[in-house]
Amino acid sequence: MISPGLVMIVVFVSLLLIHVPVAVSICVATWLAAWLAMGSLEIAAATVAQRMATGVYSFSLLAIPFFILSGLLMGRGGIARRLMDFASALVGRFPGGLALVNVLSCMMFGAVSGSATAAVSSIGGFMIPEMERKGYGKEFGVALTITSATTGLLIPPSNIMIVYALVSGGTVSIATLFMAGILPGVVFGMLLMLTAGWLCWQRGYGQAVEQSVGGVWKAFKGAGLSLLLIAIVLGGILKGVFTATEAAAIAVAYAWVLAAWVYREVSLRDLPGILLQAGITTAVVFLLIATSMAMSWILTLEDIPQQVSAMMLSISDNPIILLLLINLILLLAGTFMDMTPAVLIFTPIFWPVVRELGMSPEHFGIMMIANLCIGLCTPPVGTCLFVGCGVGHTSMAKVAPAALPFFLALLIALMLVTFVPALTNWLPALLGMS
Repeated sequence: MISPGLVMIVVFVSLLLIHVPVAVSICVATWLAAWLAMGSLEIAAATVAQRMATGVYSFSLLAIPFFILSGLLMGRGGIARRLMDFASALVGRFPGGLALVNVLSCMMFGAVSGSATAAVSSIGGFMIPEMERKGYGKEFGVALTITSATTGLLIPPSNIMIVYALVSGGTVSIATLFMAGILPGVVFGMLLMLTAGWLCWQRGYGQAVEQSVGGVWKAFKGAGLSLLLIAIVLGGILKGVFTATEAAAIAVAYAWVLAAWVYREVSLRDLPGILLQAGITTAVVFLLIATSMAMSWILTLEDIPQQVSAMMLSISDNPIILLLLINLILLLAGTFMDMTPAVLIFTPIFWPVVRELGMSPEHFGIMMIANLCIGLCTPPVGTCLFVGCGVGHTSMAKVAPAALPFFLALLIALMLVTFVPALTNWLPALLGMS
């Protein structure tokens, strides 16, 4: 008898190779596997539909559309420009300062908005042309922006962390995962800044921009209200004042007040378009979640996680070998799969393996997200890569060579996150969360 699990994997990969949308590929592959497993077309269709519906029936997932909406409001509300001014005041004085400003701006905006693509379009829309004008080179600016934008997915709040917390089955809370991502996100950003600074020094890019203490204070006051959002969201969750979902709703209200009433860069006439864009993005994300949850159910039904775990543990009992193998698989998956279905599919597959190695669920979650962040910058389906090339009016073929040093920095950061558990576990332990 043909294995339903094997059929599902072959069909899924085959559909992806002919460029069928990921959600459709997952749904068709899952439905065929369920049909083989149950022997009835009607029962399989009804069961897959039920699993899709129950997959998104979660209060925690309500945080995602709220964070998407707050990110859009921030992108349109002038927050990105104020964060760039603050970053310039902090690091613009160093040689190659504009490159450092780019990285720090992406880190701050990505953390505030929770979206890597929003950081590429908002920060890159200004920084890429400005860096080209100052002689840094267009492809250098695009490569730096797309890699820097991924740090915002590790620094909370982050939608993908909410998805991982859901699929982990309650083994880790959203608040714990948020805290676990802060230090890895900073490490990713610092290594990118060091790489960018070294390249600028080697190539003679950029000149230092003098900043007075008064200029730094003025820039901080301009960005302070934007940065306060992170403190409100994280502080409220840690203190138990509100849940992550309630924090996301508060973020929307706060972003609206800033964009419409304080900065006055978004009006009521802009709101329908913003809400429509948020609705479309939410629909795409939730369709991916629904179909991926159905696929995860088939994987569990066919005992595939246990089979993969047994196979990998039979290959080697060396934790270093196994973790390198998991990283390699996730890096390859990230090149052709979106982050959301990748997290939902690979978490139940690899969790039994890393649990045998003694890895904590928050450590594994951050390691997985860090892997998939790199995939956002790589062809053929890297979302940040596409957006960055569009903003910079260039091609992937030209950006890819310029991005190689930054990919190396990201891989070094990934190895640190993988093999130095303290980076993810220290802050939650300090706060008594693990």
